[in-house]
Amino acid sequence: MERSQEKLRVAVAGCHRMLTRTPGSHNFATAFHATSETQIVAVFDRSTDTRAQFVDCWRDVWGAIPTYNDYSQMLKEVAPDLICIATRQTMHAEQIESAVQAGVRGILCDKPLATTLAEMDRIAAACRNVPLLLALDRRWMLQYQSLRKRIADGAIGSITSIVAYALPNLINHGCHWYDTLLALAGDIEPVWVSGLVDDVSQEPPDSRRVMDPSGRSQIGLANGGVLYITPDGGHRSSGMSFEVVGEKGRLFLLNDAGEVYIWLAEVPSNSSNGEPRLRSLELPEVRGQWPAGKSMVGDLVQAVQTGGQTSCDVAHARRATEIGFAIHSSSAQGGVKIPVPVAERSFRIESFLWGNE
Repeated sequence: MERSQEKLRVAVAGCHRMLTRTPGSHNFATAFHATSETQIVAVFDRSTDTRAQFVDCWRDVWGAIPTYNDYSQMLKEVAPDLICIATRQTMHAEQIESAVQAGVRGILCDKPLATTLAEMDRIAAACRNVPLLLALDRRWMLQYQSLRKRIADGAIGSITSIVAYALPNLINHGCHWYDTLLALAGDIEPVWVSGLVDDVSQEPPDSRRVMDPSGRSQIGLANGGVLYITPDGGHRSSGMSFEVVGEKGRLFLLNDAGEVYIWLAEVPSNSSNGEPRLRSLELPEVRGQWPAGKSMVGDLVQAVQTGGQTSCDVAHARRATEIGFAIHSSSAQGGVKIPVPVAERSFRIESFLWGNE
């Protein structure tokens, strides 16, 4: 099906991280600006000052954009094609349901998706016939796309396990770790989770770690593979890191895939003619600032225009959300294996404060 040339009209909910023209993570306005098929036509935000700053920043691109402090009123008066939800996740389920009822054709939602699995279920039900894109941007980063292809092409053989390092918390940022783990593993369905939540009893009451602690976990996949995740390994120079273990070798992804090394078991370590057993991998050059933003918006546009799904759709969002709550459920029972989907759907993890929401 050919894609329409008519611009898709976008309404933004929550714009406090879109007050600059510099592309960067969470600045979805720059991604819509870089995509010729979209234009922002309205903004909801609870802060009068924030709304004014957004209009001032983008006036020469989209004119005097109508702004709202009432989300429902915006949907009713503007009837957008797309909604970009960048509010605190306490608001996501209700806002997504309202947007679908108002007739939106596609939804871009910032992470994390929800504060309970029950909220996640509501979102999944609402988006049965409307494309959802959860903005876990490593799905669109060139280096990760290249690595997923190499793994799928058998660079280190069949994957048996993957270890993820430097998990900062289980819900608010953990979804990035879980989704990247699953993507590198080939998006095999998780069937069980076991884990232990960090002891934060000695933390100050206002610590973020109390609201959303980290933890350690094993994630069992339907093909028998096991994924491991730990808060350890968060060195300043390595950051978010992964070790992908295959039947023929290993991949080491350091500094959020800024450095990648491959180790092949069958290459002689002292060979003078062949490749070294451990060597660095060249990855596609990343040009510009946050090109993943434009790619994700383009992905949503394509899904809307062709009736397809996005690269991080409802199924991906469900898996990346479910795992964090499953770790809490397992830890509450001493670290036992918890079948996925998790039985307990009402356990709530409050989100971090988010802008003026």
